[in-house]
Amino acid sequence: MDTSYKRIIIKIGSNVLTKDNGLPDEARIQHIVDQLAQIKKSGIDVILVSSGAVASGRSLITIRENKQTVAVRQLLSSIGQVKLINTYAKLFDKHGILCAQVLVTKEDFRDRVHYLNMKNCFHTLLQHQIIPIVNENDVVSVTELMFTDNDELAGLIASMLNADALIILSNIDGIFDGNPNLPGTNIIEQIHDNVYNFSTIIQPEKSTFGRGGMITKASMAKKVAKLGIGVHIANGKKDDVLLKLFSGKLVHTYFIPEKRKSGKKKWIAHAENAAAGIVKLNEGAKQAITSGKVTSLLPVGVVAVEGDFKKGDIIKLFDENHTLLGWGIAQYSAEKARERIGLKNQKPLVHYDYLYCI
Repeated sequence: MDTSYKRIIIKIGSNVLTKDNGLPDEARIQHIVDQLAQIKKSGIDVILVSSGAVASGRSLITIRENKQTVAVRQLLSSIGQVKLINTYAKLFDKHGILCAQVLVTKEDFRDRVHYLNMKNCFHTLLQHQIIPIVNENDVVSVTELMFTDNDELAGLIASMLNADALIILSNIDGIFDGNPNLPGTNIIEQIHDNVYNFSTIIQPEKSTFGRGGMITKASMAKKVAKLGIGVHIANGKKDDVLLKLFSGKLVHTYFIPEKRKSGKKKWIAHAENAAAGIVKLNEGAKQAITSGKVTSLLPVGVVAVEGDFKKGDIIKLFDENHTLLGWGIAQYSAEKARERIGLKNQKPLVHYDYLYCI
């Protein structure tokens, strides 16, 4: 297989893995596994982020409830995850490949120690030529701690494992430059930097069986590409979608990666929800840290400090109009930061190596 990729994350959405009636499409799952096995045997590390536990659960039990409450989701996912992982294990076994189940929650990414432990687990699995199959642990996740969807989870895994590419398989061909149902609308085949305002060109509908829509996919893809990882969005319902993508024969959307960022910056980029405080910057500091140049955040550019953060905590950075600029790791406490507001010749509050700007 002709590719420069050494490690890829494949995210498969619920709409790819299910039929129109919401039950698992086992023929489609087998077809995708056959492709993944071929890619794996070409020498590429493969990590699979797979939805489908709830759909698998739905095939095993009938719930007489009109809406899917957290309790119903927990029930369906807890029994469905067993069936889903067994389906994958059986299909990969036909190719002589072992797979492993990795269930995670958002909390696992907020703490640096948990994050590194999880990263080590993945590396051990990959060293033993095992395909990790990742899904959110819906059994213990509650609404406020859930990922937006598995696209967000896939982006976190791609960043964590320093992947060369993230491939998101959905039920449409990519991102269109307008309403795909109207004539004259085309797929945007390459996206670089902030060329597009996705909210103006993407329809806001959510997936039929998934939690997220195309806007969340595009926003996450933009963030991952900014960290130096290429992102492909393609139609997983198409036959041989992965093999055609690798051979350059597939029309889809590709987010061109920027310069690769450090592992620490990749963790910081996804740690926004763990922020313990807020720091507001003046116009000069805003221009400095968003210029793309190697610049740390100095106290001379700080106009306000909110919260009670400690050294090593994540803090959010805003301008004076309360527009989010980015976040980073505080080099000292909020108390010391307040003492140094506006002062020159001080140690950086956020060093460039621990600063992520959006």
